[in-house]
Amino acid sequence: MSSPAGRSSTPSVDTLAGPAAALRSTAEIRRRAGDLLASARAGRSTHFTVNDSRIGAVVEFVSTLTRERYPDLDIPFHSRWRHVEAGGIDRRAELDARLGDVDAAERARTHIDLAVVSVLLDAGAGADWYFDEPGTGQRFTRSEGLAVASVHAFFGGVFSGSPDRPLRVDAEGLRLLDSARLSAAFGITESTPLVGLGGRLQVLTRLADVLAARPEVFRTGRPGDLFDHVGGGTRDIRAHDILTALLDLFAPIWPSDNRIDDISLGDCWRHRDVHGPGATDGWMPFHKLSQWLTYSLLEPFAAAGVEVGGLEDLTALPEYRNGGLLLDAGVLATVNPDAAQSVWSVGDEFVVEWRALTVALLDELAPLVTAELGVPGLPLACVLEGGTWAAGRRYAAQLRGGLPPLTILSDGTVF
Repeated sequence: MSSPAGRSSTPSVDTLAGPAAALRSTAEIRRRAGDLLASARAGRSTHFTVNDSRIGAVVEFVSTLTRERYPDLDIPFHSRWRHVEAGGIDRRAELDARLGDVDAAERARTHIDLAVVSVLLDAGAGADWYFDEPGTGQRFTRSEGLAVASVHAFFGGVFSGSPDRPLRVDAEGLRLLDSARLSAAFGITESTPLVGLGGRLQVLTRLADVLAARPEVFRTGRPGDLFDHVGGGTRDIRAHDILTALLDLFAPIWPSDNRIDDISLGDCWRHRDVHGPGATDGWMPFHKLSQWLTYSLLEPFAAAGVEVGGLEDLTALPEYRNGGLLLDAGVLATVNPDAAQSVWSVGDEFVVEWRALTVALLDELAPLVTAELGVPGLPLACVLEGGTWAAGRRYAAQLRGGLPPLTILSDGTVF
């Protein structure tokens, strides 16, 4: 797909029809999450209560932390690139230096290669894993550790099938991955286990299959070909165009059994109080990793001169930092006082509702935070970064040494 420079066109992304397509809309995510929030506020939830009187305190806490982290209020997007910058090191600049003299489109493809594989490896690492960065001696844990480790694996050609072209991700390289090679790249040992390694490896293996199966899109067998498919020849696209392409193209990589008409739904789960037409009834969609990836692709597109609009279409990320903020700050409380002592699965209705309430409540919190900061129109992506994600981490550090308020079994593909 291409169009003359300077002209706007509608990207020709593949789309599905029917129930699965309806569940890939962020508008539908918001509608269903809002219904669950209304139900909880009315006292009809069997899992959570909502204390609206605590919202003001959360807005103040998030705003104060945002000013602390970004005193000039020049707040970047919440994306994987913030983790790539962990420890104050500009690893993206190092990547650009290694790339040398390439054009803007190829630079964007390479950045997308790295962002895709790094995001797909970004689920909860567990409390015992860390990564000691070669060359700097810095030790990183959790999301930052996974990001830094993925950068060094990328530099080392771990995801490339071409020894003479290490700075890429391609189908051949991903198929060469096994648990031993991935473990070595991430410094995993018996004393530093990484939660969900098998699930992460499975996702990357399935990504290889997708890259090989769709040569009309992935013409060089790389995730970076998304740049050309979605908008490489245009001056402006919409954020939901990127998300739609990711959801449609990458649907086969998710290992969950959630399906309609044999089409994988991915990060979409059952809840008895969620309603919709036909086969979509009872399904609550989130697409957290796909939206996290969309947020993380905004900068590669922008750096190549492609303006991405419609950022407001994306939702908050329903994960344990944003959701943890709401629990720890008292906006949400569990009906069952022993819920924090239980071990939950991603598909449990309790977890599904927690995530849905997180999406809906952060939609309400975001404009209050922007008003408190005095920055009208601040995108949700910046509120998350400033922001709610950091506030959730701060609460967790103060209350539990960094652990989330709930224990959820992770297969390395959602949390």
